[in-house]
Amino acid sequence: MDEKELKAAIEKINVPKEKVFRAIEEGLNKTDEKTNSSTKRRVIFAAIAATALLGITVTSGFVHPTMNKVLAKAPFIGQIYQEFEDPLGLDLAKQNLVKELNQSITKNGVTVKLTSAYFDGNVVSITGHVSGDLEKGHNEKGEVSFDVNFDNNKDDHDPWLDGKMTGIKKKGNGYNFQWQLEYPHKTIKEMFTLPISIHYINGIKGEWDFDIPITQEKFRILSVMQEKSYQDEGIKIGIKEILDAKASSSLVFEMVTQYKDDDIYLEKAIDNNGNVYHFGNGRILSELKEQDGYHRSVRALMDKLNANRSSLTFYPTLSIADPAVDQLLNTKTFTLKSKRTDFALKINDVKQEGNKLILDYHFLGLPKSLSKHNIRLLTNNLGYGFILVDQKYVSKMDPENPVPPENHSVSTNKVTVLDAKTAHFQSVFNLTGDEKIENFKLENTVLRFNFSSFIETKKMEPFTVNIPSAK
Repeated sequence: MDEKELKAAIEKINVPKEKVFRAIEEGLNKTDEKTNSSTKRRVIFAAIAATALLGITVTSGFVHPTMNKVLAKAPFIGQIYQEFEDPLGLDLAKQNLVKELNQSITKNGVTVKLTSAYFDGNVVSITGHVSGDLEKGHNEKGEVSFDVNFDNNKDDHDPWLDGKMTGIKKKGNGYNFQWQLEYPHKTIKEMFTLPISIHYINGIKGEWDFDIPITQEKFRILSVMQEKSYQDEGIKIGIKEILDAKASSSLVFEMVTQYKDDDIYLEKAIDNNGNVYHFGNGRILSELKEQDGYHRSVRALMDKLNANRSSLTFYPTLSIADPAVDQLLNTKTFTLKSKRTDFALKINDVKQEGNKLILDYHFLGLPKSLSKHNIRLLTNNLGYGFILVDQKYVSKMDPENPVPPENHSVSTNKVTVLDAKTAHFQSVFNLTGDEKIENFKLENTVLRFNFSSFIETKKMEPFTVNIPSAK
């Protein structure tokens, strides 16, 4: 089976949607209680996109015969990429484009050895092995965690940490690990040295410092510079260029929206030969406000561009951000209305019983008939859709990052379905739990609700652009 046939076969696989959504739902239930609903909606999309890019490797351990041929040509390096189910690394190993490393440092009884690195398009990968007195740390047995920074950055202000993925596998007397990083800068260098500073491993302080040579074989930049406007939605998508590397490609595109927090995602693209391309998480390269709207330039990993293609048809989706709505709880009945949709919450009653605040409400504007699955998802999101905030602290919340103020807010509640047919719910807030409002009084408390996580992404009309031939 050649590459085209393999991709076509993958596209025809019948995905058990109910099981996938059920797994997502279970994952949501395990999400940190302080994570807001809007964030979770974006995390779900990111997880689906990442899964699509890994479609050639099945998590059960099955490896396609093509991959076995890759391993045969690069048995040592290829094995670790098979271990971490990394088809990009396997492909690069086959082409002898993975750099073997042999840098080892021991501090406080813990040894870190870096074993390989690759750089392809938008992705930097580093593998290694850690061993020693790991059980002296704070982690549970079998768990390994790194406090690490790259390129001399500090703490969480390190752009290399955005989108970073870590794989850990038990191996011998220690653990193999892989860091997959998104290249963070607008201009891509083909060759550079990446300083790595590991500050703690399992809570054990050590300062393991490395300088890793990173090399990428020359990639091609295909200039596209074509755009599509959607006047009814007030958005525009501009396909700028494709970075075509050895085993992957990356797409640079620009989105223009009338609302700052709206997002445009590229679900997939299909070329003129029927080959399907999926996209990973996008890295924002620039953001600015211009006269025609909010401009955001994004670079996203995509499947390797087929050589025999002349056009790509993109399938975009629009994610709408609805401004949060506030209501002072000095009245028992009121209606919260979405500013951009027909959704609304009709609050029937607000009452305090001891250390509990109880809301009785109907969710208006939903489809007349909802499946049990959709009711479960709706119920889960309602548990994170509300925030109670002390009125004095509402103006102190950053609009760009509205983190609930500690000891002056409650951001989770327990939801009960009173009548699924009429979308009738009850939410109960614990006023004396981990989150609390000091000197709580109903008349001094603001109820904030975010409709964004309840708005379905909208599939936009596909559009086609011509792709120039590689020079």
